[in-house]
Amino acid sequence: MPHYFDDAHRQQIETLRQRFTARTEWPTWLLLIGVYGGWFAIVLGSERIGVWWSTLLLIPLLVLWLSVQHELLHGHPTRWSFVNKLLGYAPFAVWYPYTLYRDSHLQHHRDEDLTIPGVDPESRYMSAERWQGSSLFERSLHWLNKTVLGRFILGAPLALLALAGEELQRLKSGERQARLMWLTHGALTVLMLFFIARYSVLPIWHYLFLISVPALSIAMVRSYYEHRPHTQPEQRTVLNEAGWPWRWLFLNLNFHLVHHDLPKLSWYDLPEAYRMRREQWVARSGGFLVQGYGQLWRRHGIKPIDSPQHPFI
Repeated sequence: MPHYFDDAHRQQIETLRQRFTARTEWPTWLLLIGVYGGWFAIVLGSERIGVWWSTLLLIPLLVLWLSVQHELLHGHPTRWSFVNKLLGYAPFAVWYPYTLYRDSHLQHHRDEDLTIPGVDPESRYMSAERWQGSSLFERSLHWLNKTVLGRFILGAPLALLALAGEELQRLKSGERQARLMWLTHGALTVLMLFFIARYSVLPIWHYLFLISVPALSIAMVRSYYEHRPHTQPEQRTVLNEAGWPWRWLFLNLNFHLVHHDLPKLSWYDLPEAYRMRREQWVARSGGFLVQGYGQLWRRHGIKPIDSPQHPFI
C-alpha cells in the first residue's frame, strides 16, 4: 500500500504521475535503448576499444542494467508484467534470472517483514539461533560484510554462494518453476557468452569474473545500509542523499524510503517527491538519514556499521 502524508501529498504525487514524462515513460524507454545499444556497441567494438577500456565501460553499464531491471519489475515502462519481463530478461549481468529477482524483491517490499532473517529475502542479518550455531570463520565473514570495503569485496561472493545453495535445494526438490527458470536463463546466458566469444576480444572468463562480478559488487554497495532493524517498519528504511553519479547509476534508489512508501513511482520522480516533503520523510524515517555513500565509506570503510545478529530475532 502506498503511503501519503495527507490528501495534499496524494494530489502532489498524482500530479507527478499525470505529467507527459510519466504517462509516456520516455526516460525509461531511453534507458532501455541506451543499455541494450551500449552493450552491443561495446562488445562488438571491443577489438578497437581494447579489453580493459571495454571492461571499464561494461561494469557501470551492468550496474545500470540491474537498476533498470528493478524498474521493470515495479511496473515500468509498461503496465504489462509479461512485456516488462521480456524487456528485462537479457542476462547481461549473468547471475540472477529476472523472474527470481522480481519475485524475491516484491516479497522484500512487505515492509512489516523488513530485515527479519528467513522472511525478508534481502535481509543481511542472522537470527540469534543461527548466529550462535555459526563458526568463528562464518562470524568473521559476516562482520567483514558489515564494513563497506568488506561488502564490496565479499558481498557478491557471499550472495552468489547463498543463491547457489538455495536454488540447488529448489532444483533437488523438483520445483518445476525453478527448473524452467534456470533452463531458460541458462540457455540465454550460453547464447550471450557464445556471442561474446565469437564477436569480441573479451574472454568468457573475463566477462564472468572481471566484469559481471565487479558490477554486482558495486550494486552491493548500494544495498549496504538500505535497511536497519527497528520496532517501527517505516524506520527500517534509509534516506541517502547521495551525489548525482550514484543517483544516476542506482536510478535514485538511494531515496529508499520514498521508494518503499511509493513503490509505483518511477525512478525519475523520486528526487522531486523527496524534495517536496523532505522534512516529513526524514521524520518518518526516524532520522535514518545518510549524507551520501562517501559518508558511509569514511565512517564504515573498515568499521562494521552494526551487528550481523538481528537484535530482535
